[in-house]
Amino acid sequence: MKGKKLLATVAVSAILFTGCGLKSAQTIIKVNDTKISQAQFDEVFDREAQSGMIAKLGVDLKNGKNDFMYNLIKTRVVNELVIKTMLDQEMDKRNIKINNDDMEEAMKTIVDKVGSKEQLDKILKENGVKASDFKKDLKEQVRMKKLAESLGNYEVSDAEVKAFYDRNIDRFKYPEKVRASHILIAVNPQEMTEVVKSDPKNANLSEAEIKAKVNQEIAAKEAKAKKLFEEAKKDPSAFAKLAKENSEDPTSAEKGGELGFFAANEMVPEFSKASFGAKPNTVVGPVKTQFGYHIIYVKDRMAAGQEPFEKVKSSIKEFLTNQKQLEQIDKLVESLKKNAKIEYVNKEYDPEFIQQKVQESIQKSGETAKQLKKEAEAKKQAATKDKK
Repeated sequence: MKGKKLLATVAVSAILFTGCGLKSAQTIIKVNDTKISQAQFDEVFDREAQSGMIAKLGVDLKNGKNDFMYNLIKTRVVNELVIKTMLDQEMDKRNIKINNDDMEEAMKTIVDKVGSKEQLDKILKENGVKASDFKKDLKEQVRMKKLAESLGNYEVSDAEVKAFYDRNIDRFKYPEKVRASHILIAVNPQEMTEVVKSDPKNANLSEAEIKAKVNQEIAAKEAKAKKLFEEAKKDPSAFAKLAKENSEDPTSAEKGGELGFFAANEMVPEFSKASFGAKPNTVVGPVKTQFGYHIIYVKDRMAAGQEPFEKVKSSIKEFLTNQKQLEQIDKLVESLKKNAKIEYVNKEYDPEFIQQKVQESIQKSGETAKQLKKEAEAKKQAATKDKK
């Protein structure tokens, strides 16, 4: 009996797992002779859902309450997959390939722009981008650039570059800036309260006692900030060492607290007011902000000004060249769309069907809003009646 039961369990598991695999492999769209699978859609959709503002807001797109947002992103992903497939077919037709030298050159360009390989890794980590995904996207960009180059010559003249500079002169102006370093002693009352409450030793404390304990910790942090301020003010040359050993801003701490040059609107008001109100080679603080206590070492000032044409000439030329290439890619996509045979095998991925769902979501939201307003008015009337 046990043997039969085990075999039955294995058989059921095999069916379940095979079913999942089959669903992922299902063709949902066909572009000419190329199939787009459910798995391909899911991969791109999940990446979209886990990035940007949607992820920050913690929105669950697969929750029925968020149908509107889900279908908007679904439309974008379907369009992206169809266009990518058509362009891949065109690049195969033109025999456009990427080799190691192409990738190394592209990677070197990016590393040179950000400063170092370590800095690039740091940027990717801070933005939650996997190195493998970055390389995959970079490969697509390099291949796309080669496709654009194959469509024609996009030389940008010096006259065009100068004309762009003159038309967009405000883009190249910069406000007054200050260069400073800081030491942060972080203070987050809400987080500190949770830490105190989570400690088993504080299980029997009242809310007032918990608050007093938190205030005591805040006072200790303020005292530490004042002590560090006195040390830094006495010997500014020791600021970098103090920052590395004490600052609770990990990004700047490893650089001795260095923040580089920044404009007033790039920092919180209290921090900017203290920084821009101090002369170079001055230590000020402790400055209290929403993040805690800061000891600030103002090192230099830069007057407001404008980037000279010669300094930005090459970057403008690169920008305009890219713009011309993108315009040609857009024209190519429109041409490919007109001649492509696109079949939405699964009607749920047909843009017209998705658009219908979007309209239904809008209508549903409107009806819900009306109902809520009606209920609120009814409650208001009932409350007025009770008072009488």
